[in-house]
Amino acid sequence: MTQRGIAGPVCNLKFVTLLVALSSELPFLGAGIQLRDNGYNGLLIAINPQVPENQNLISNIKEMITEASFYLFNATKRRVFFRDIKILIPATWKANNYSKVKQESYEKANVIVTDWHGAHGDDPYTLQYRGCGKEGKYIHFTPNFLLNDNLTAGYGSRGRVFVHEWAHLRWGVFDEYNNDKPFYINGRNQIKVTRCSSDITGIFVCEKGPCPQENCIINKLFKEGCTFIYNSTQNATASIMFMQSLSSVVEFCNASTHNQEAPNLQNRMCSLRSAWDVITDSADFHHSFPMNGTELPPPPTFSLVQAGDIVVCLVLDVSSKMAEADRLLQLQQAAEFYLMQIVEIHTFVGIASFDSKGEIRAQLHQINSNDDRKLLVSYLPTTVSAKTEVSICSGLKKGFEVVEKLNGKAYGTVMILVTSGDDKLIGNCLPTVLSSGSTIHSIALGSSAAPNLEELSRLTGGLKFFVPDISNSNSMIDAFSRISSGTGDIFQQRIQLESTGENVKPYHQLKNTVTVDNTVGNDTIFLVTWQTSGPPEIMLFDPDGRKYYTNNFITNLTFRTASLWIPGTAKPGHWTYTLNNTHHSLQALKVAVTSRASNSAVPPATVEAFVERDSLHFPQPVMIYANVRQGFYPILNATVTATVEPETGDPVTLRLLDDGAGADVIKNDGIYSRYFFSFAVNGRYSLKVHVNHSPSISTLAHSIPGSHAMYVPGYTANGNIQMNAPRKSVGRNEQEQKWGFSRVSSGGSFSVLGVPGGPHPDVFPPCKITDLEAVNVEEELTLSWTAPGEDFDQGQATSYEIRMSKSLENIQDDFNNAILVNTSKRNPQQAGIREIFTFSPQISTNGPEHQPNGETHESHRIYVAIRAMDRNSLKSAISNIAQASLFTPPNSDPVPARDYLILKGVLTAMGLIGIICLIIVVTHHTLNRKKRADKKENGTKLL
Repeated sequence: MTQRGIAGPVCNLKFVTLLVALSSELPFLGAGIQLRDNGYNGLLIAINPQVPENQNLISNIKEMITEASFYLFNATKRRVFFRDIKILIPATWKANNYSKVKQESYEKANVIVTDWHGAHGDDPYTLQYRGCGKEGKYIHFTPNFLLNDNLTAGYGSRGRVFVHEWAHLRWGVFDEYNNDKPFYINGRNQIKVTRCSSDITGIFVCEKGPCPQENCIINKLFKEGCTFIYNSTQNATASIMFMQSLSSVVEFCNASTHNQEAPNLQNRMCSLRSAWDVITDSADFHHSFPMNGTELPPPPTFSLVQAGDIVVCLVLDVSSKMAEADRLLQLQQAAEFYLMQIVEIHTFVGIASFDSKGEIRAQLHQINSNDDRKLLVSYLPTTVSAKTEVSICSGLKKGFEVVEKLNGKAYGTVMILVTSGDDKLIGNCLPTVLSSGSTIHSIALGSSAAPNLEELSRLTGGLKFFVPDISNSNSMIDAFSRISSGTGDIFQQRIQLESTGENVKPYHQLKNTVTVDNTVGNDTIFLVTWQTSGPPEIMLFDPDGRKYYTNNFITNLTFRTASLWIPGTAKPGHWTYTLNNTHHSLQALKVAVTSRASNSAVPPATVEAFVERDSLHFPQPVMIYANVRQGFYPILNATVTATVEPETGDPVTLRLLDDGAGADVIKNDGIYSRYFFSFAVNGRYSLKVHVNHSPSISTLAHSIPGSHAMYVPGYTANGNIQMNAPRKSVGRNEQEQKWGFSRVSSGGSFSVLGVPGGPHPDVFPPCKITDLEAVNVEEELTLSWTAPGEDFDQGQATSYEIRMSKSLENIQDDFNNAILVNTSKRNPQQAGIREIFTFSPQISTNGPEHQPNGETHESHRIYVAIRAMDRNSLKSAISNIAQASLFTPPNSDPVPARDYLILKGVLTAMGLIGIICLIIVVTHHTLNRKKRADKKENGTKLL
């Protein structure tokens, strides 16, 4: 391990040096968007194969990006624009002199065009699964949005909408509106509309027309039937993340225009920072400068590419290393399963092998029947060579020879490279690989596989897998099951329902249940593998009790596999299998179950597992994600478990959560997340995710998560109200789910270096609290958040440090000197539990607050942040900043409420009136006495 840790960086350095040398010849290596000389290159827009052919779709996409490029250039103050765009045309459309794809595929697209049949059927949106300032996954447009010009009245022009979504995708900023909280109470106890900037004007509209604000707000609740309609003519220039449809809006909210009080996602996710602040802090802006002069950039150039025939070549290691730990047997079992079940009909497949030299085992064969599949299986290697050396380049060279015989080039082809050997000379074929236009999926076996193997996949946009030398691991079959054609047609792809393995003692059983739900069932396959010469005793029961036995399975004694194909659509429900180990010694028995969609109108439930970074250095944690959904709808309340297998040692299981805390950014978005940091050794780790869902709890979310462009219900112009058509509502095609469902997916591999030997020191702090909320009730402030753990989001922290300030700048930049809140009686709970803490801001402080400029600060808002501490005094990052209203004057005396002021005024007036009346009575009484005295005196004088 130690030598490997030294050799790895040296080999990586050679790779980097070679890439730099090749940069002038190959300017756009690998997949992904690149920013060069202020222009974005490599933006990929893909049309789903289910979308009917329509040439207007292509022309409208071009118009949208062209408009967006100039709008973006001005909005970023002459900083960036779109230069080179690729549009991926589906193979289901007629050929029309489109260029042939290289490494582009639907699954790699930055922008996808497809229907999703949502509650608001044409909302453009961006799927964001990471935090503030982090890139999103993709932008989604429906064909109707791109074709129906009537929608621009509500969303604005398509180019402006694209810039709104681009800011989500590229720079990780969030929406500045909030449909759930359309208004809020500001620091002066005034009711305001949620917007950014606050300078955007409009009027309240009731059911019968314009109305004063007080008619729409009753006891601080928004009356049903009321809405706020914005003026079509504005002076405000911000913000694009609020309402890009306004003609006056040409920039993002900055520090001077940002509305920090608005209860929107941008403020919550980015701790009250403006969108422009986040954008200018991005890598794009650190590595580019505004263009000089006054000229506009050139319009974007577009390349239309279309996939042709699907062409795959298996490039398989047959060196002597493959004889270790049943590696060849595992390869045979997985490759047979791939050829017989996974690879799609009409695919061209070839096979090459290598040790120190390459060899072509099978030229391209098109799969049109089961016999074609069997023929290809017959060409799989059955023995290993005596040579220990491997030449991966020699194997790839033979693979390219195979695929190039079809069309003369390797453009758009796929290589599945499987090896256990160490090869220091991979860099020799790097120029050939990069210029080939082929995508390389790599599968590394054992701990001796070449350290830089994954670079071939990374640079060509391929997947990376690792198969540990663990006898009961199903990682090889999981890897082959994950590799699909990449067309984006989920109805044609195989869905993995089960993958498990156990070391079973002699005459003991492996017994389990797999659920076949309503959305799958076509072309269902049960695969059983074993290690010894004879198959185990197999019993399979369908939901109706029908039994299948070993003799019903098709067995391959050479590869030690048995498979059962269920004709038609498999019966939905619970299928129970039992494998009896009839051998006299312990052996690994494994089961895999796959199926396809049962109904072309109902997308099946799916899971996609992945990690944030596939290469890291201890003590950085890995963030594991699992995207669980049906079509584009998130599936909630699922039980999602990640299994991580190291090169050596036992697998680690981890429950993933969708609770909006810790590694999970947004609650109930269908993306389940968790930190993983239980690193046993240096090297590669394999990831697999299991999903199970009970039918007794709610399944689908009622809306699509993500950041949506705002649809404006209407405008006012010259005193007239002009309402837009309501957004199209499309009902979901749901079927009753009686049995729940189960899914399995490989998440590929990641590698870790720098793991210390022996017991690890405590280097993992509690995770950052990201969901802190503050509510002011009378004179008390109630905080709530999700408890972090002792180590990231696991365990139990030791203490909390809560600080508050009247200055946002103070708590952002000088947290340690903000006012400390007394939390001595508050002990943290277990990670994941909701914490609630109430205190009085006037009495809970233990010291004066220091302002950065030394002056006293007067404000009607209070800002609060928190961080956790573990038993070794390791502190979490400072939380998101929460805010609430405090009605206190500069001298900290309480400001009377409006009702109290009125009451005091009334009492004062009544007191004054009373005094005046008393004075009048006394004066009147005095004058009367004086008159009586005068009369008596006058009468005496007369006598």
